[in-house]
Amino acid sequence: MDRYLVRVSSRTEPLLGHIQDISHQVWFLQDQTLVAVPRKHGVIPVTIALISCKYPETLEKDKGNPIYLGLKEPELCLSCSKVNDQPTLQLMEQNILDLYNQTEPVKSFLFYHNQNGRTSTFESVAFPGWFIAVSSEDGCPLIITQDLGKTSTTDFVLSLQ
Repeated sequence: MDRYLVRVSSRTEPLLGHIQDISHQVWFLQDQTLVAVPRKHGVIPVTIALISCKYPETLEKDKGNPIYLGLKEPELCLSCSKVNDQPTLQLMEQNILDLYNQTEPVKSFLFYHNQNGRTSTFESVAFPGWFIAVSSEDGCPLIITQDLGKTSTTDFVLSLQ
């Protein structure tokens, strides 16, 4: 069984968890924007929902496990699209199970999840070579970058519930 797919009776449910970067900044929803803030008392990180793509064979091989990545509440999913000719990470009102149940992969909402030890990266399927990232500054929005390891962190710790 795919480790990012859990079957509950006859329907499929996403896995739930939390994500933090290697500097212990957690993902936090602030005014419909995902930001990274230090894990401290009183900060409640968003609960992440993730589920594998039903049709991984239609995507690039050996890039990682293609997943849809969203929030449990409110019902939002991460997406990548071009804004002003630049790949941009956005939160869109979208049900993760609706994406999962499409008849073909919805590439703008898919990320290749790769795990190396305790850390994970999330590469955009729609924009290969672009990864979800956070700035080292507190409270900055999550972005998508191709400049790995320069000004942003692309390595995260995914803790599933």
